[in-house]
Amino acid sequence: MSNPLLAITDLPAFDQVRPEHVAPAIGQLLADADKALATVTTPGFPAEWDAIAKVLDVATEKLGIAWGVVGHLNAVADTPELRAAYNEALPKVTDFWTRLGSDERLYAKYKAIDPQALNAEQRQALKNAIRNFVLGGAELQGPAKERFAQIQERSAELSQKFSENALDATDAYAYYASDGEVAGVPEDVVAAAREAAQAEGKDGYKLTLKFPVYMPVMQFAHDRALRERIYRAYVTRASELGDPVQFDNTANMREILALRQEEAKLLGYRNFAEVSLVPKMADSPKQVVEFLRDLAGRARPYAEKDVADMREFAARKMDLREPQAWDWTYIAERLKEERYAFSEQEVKQYFTAPKVLAGLFQIVQTLFEVTIRKDSAPVWNPGVEFYRIERGGELVGQFYLDPSARSGKRGGAWMDDVRARWLRPDTGRLQTPVAHLVCNFAEGAAGKPPLLTHDDVITLFHEFGHGLHHMLTRVNEHEVSGISGVEWDAVELPSQFMENFCWEWAVLRHMTSHVDTGAPLPRELFDKMLAARNFQSGLATLRQIEFGLFDMLLHEEHDPRSDFMPLLARVRAEVAVIQPPAFSRTAHTFSHIFAGGYAAGYYSYKWAEVLSADAYAAFEETADENGLPSVETGRKYRQAILEAGGSRPAIESFKAFRGREPTLDALLRHQGMA
Repeated sequence: MSNPLLAITDLPAFDQVRPEHVAPAIGQLLADADKALATVTTPGFPAEWDAIAKVLDVATEKLGIAWGVVGHLNAVADTPELRAAYNEALPKVTDFWTRLGSDERLYAKYKAIDPQALNAEQRQALKNAIRNFVLGGAELQGPAKERFAQIQERSAELSQKFSENALDATDAYAYYASDGEVAGVPEDVVAAAREAAQAEGKDGYKLTLKFPVYMPVMQFAHDRALRERIYRAYVTRASELGDPVQFDNTANMREILALRQEEAKLLGYRNFAEVSLVPKMADSPKQVVEFLRDLAGRARPYAEKDVADMREFAARKMDLREPQAWDWTYIAERLKEERYAFSEQEVKQYFTAPKVLAGLFQIVQTLFEVTIRKDSAPVWNPGVEFYRIERGGELVGQFYLDPSARSGKRGGAWMDDVRARWLRPDTGRLQTPVAHLVCNFAEGAAGKPPLLTHDDVITLFHEFGHGLHHMLTRVNEHEVSGISGVEWDAVELPSQFMENFCWEWAVLRHMTSHVDTGAPLPRELFDKMLAARNFQSGLATLRQIEFGLFDMLLHEEHDPRSDFMPLLARVRAEVAVIQPPAFSRTAHTFSHIFAGGYAAGYYSYKWAEVLSADAYAAFEETADENGLPSVETGRKYRQAILEAGGSRPAIESFKAFRGREPTLDALLRHQGMA
């Protein structure tokens, strides 16, 4: 029987991939890639872009796509067998990419390519490649080079273990609550928890640490003891205080940090923060820290007022004089209900998943002059849908949408590429891009469609923004098409940009339909949501800055041999206006920086928010009298930013759209902190 990982000519056969396919396929593809590397590095092989691409890039892309399939399935359909197969292949794959990125013969070939013989896209890709060779250890010799390779392999292994521990610690927890305990929790969450308990032959309501369960409990459960129980379990996941303790990530984190520090020293940098910033927009760790502290200073008065308001409300309405960590989310929700006369629960009834998706597609089709249609492809779960994007009848890109939370699926939301747009050097054909869009929304219960919170809607738009960046590119060089080659601190611009449409009545009204009556969201309720948009935006800003500053200082000044918790406490003391309890171990599931590529880069969310708010201001300036965004501005944005991908520095794309450098003004105005 043929191996589906070796037979990918178009879309992967996700439904046919089995754990036993992984080792033979990856082994074969690694051998082919090694052979290609040997071929292009022979002295007689021409130092020409297309000649190298035809042999090496074709082989490495095949490996990358197949390994991407395995990694994707490992993230969304984890089983003990697949995990074992993935972990067995991981060191071999890591070893290959490390050797490729540090091969001095290949580095010499690339340096010998004549930039004048290349087009603008290829020149940018060549420039990136030479930079990446240096960061990949191509200039290291002897024992230093060997050690560099060992660091890459061990780091990959530890990051994977970190991710597994976070998933397993989340999946391992369940509490079966009684009728009285779930008082106040939204009906759809309670119904799903009841069904989950019944499926296991148990009484009560199965509460887990998956976000679609955890968050509503913290927001709405009247039972304070229940909130404390669930909060403690959530913030101690994958730590030495977690239950079960076998998923403790402490040792993994310390070793990851030590290896990053050692890697930086090998490459001639003082710390890993400096290494991380080489391919980014920001110039130095100092600049990032100053940016974060400046923003923290602007947000702090607003955050302090947020907390004072909550304290006053808790004392007045709940007779709660000393709120604890598990009370704040609940207090905030009650205060919001009193102040703006609506609740998240009321809003959620209008956001049925099918209607939201239709509304999202409508704005994208209008603004970016494309058509989105249902398509068919093999999928890994019955809940996954597949779509195609066309312009003028021509296929532009395709995407998989996997919306629901389930066991064996990593938490959070993300966009990932299946393949990039590429004018293939082997066939001369144009390959169109394909993306994964993954979320973790609650499933529908009691025969009703899934209901999304407004935050879920924002998450969906965010990930779709990443998808558009990847799929609407017009760049033909795969190394700089779509999201490839875009500076990491600019990559969030298109995603955060899309979030703004979730606050536009002209857009939002088309994507609502009450789950029971079918009625659209009333304008009055939307106006209340809008009034509450910046409710606690000061607190939310400081929370992101706390993460970003901790991440940057962790990689710039922290000694990996010592405990990182005092640094976290120091950052919290500097930034946070509500101090979390000493037992809080949120860093132990901070997958972005320990398993997700954001090491010394988490600040990117705030950095790119400045860009995205400023970019969106162009749409506010050109909207029509009904508030509908201008198609002309949409076209300009598409051409300057989305279509350009990574083919030029992000600041050039921004300036091509806005005609100037970005400013902080729009961000502060959007967040009510101007």
